[in-house]
Amino acid sequence: MREILAEIQQMRRSHEPVALATVVKTSGSVPRPVGASMAMTPGGRIAGSVSGGCLEAAVYEEAMKVLESGTPRLLHYGISDEMAWSVGLSCGGEVDIFVEPMTW
Repeated sequence: MREILAEIQQMRRSHEPVALATVVKTSGSVPRPVGASMAMTPGGRIAGSVSGGCLEAAVYEEAMKVLESGTPRLLHYGISDEMAWSVGLSCGGEVDIFVEPMTW
C-alpha cells in the first residue's frame, strides 16, 4: 500500500469518499501478492491494483457498494488455469480481496 499513499492523500484532500481494496489471500497463480492494494473514489479516481487489470472493474463496482452501505466486504474470485487461457488471461488461481471504506 505504500506505493499508493501519496495518491490516497490527494483523494482525501478532494473530500471524496475513498474505498480501499486489499488482497488478503491468494491460491495458485495470481498476478498480485497478498498486501496489494487499490484505492478508488466514486468519481473514478483509482490508485494501485489488486489483479493486474483482470478484476479491477468488478472490484470497483463492489467498492462503490461498500461506500454506499458503509459495510466492508470480503470478495472471492477464482478461475482455473484452463478457463483463464480460454478467455485470454495469463493465469488462473484464487484471490480474496477485502474492501473497506476509508475513514479520516
